[in-house]
Amino acid sequence: MSPIQKYAIGAGAAVVLSWIFLPGWLTLLVVLGVVAAPVVGYMMLDPSQRERLKRARRRGIGR
Repeated sequence: MSPIQKYAIGAGAAVVLSWIFLPGWLTLLVVLGVVAAPVVGYMMLDPSQRERLKRARRRGIGR
């Protein structure tokens, strides 16, 4: 299983659990947090770090 699939399953589980146990507006905050965290992390990288990340994704990390 790829790391992206693991992340998607974890995010889905967090959203479903928050939907069951929390009020609607808190669930919305959880969904926004799950989506925004990786985006903000990526945007905080320097351009050279983004390029290294793109190269690592293309060739496959650990291969």
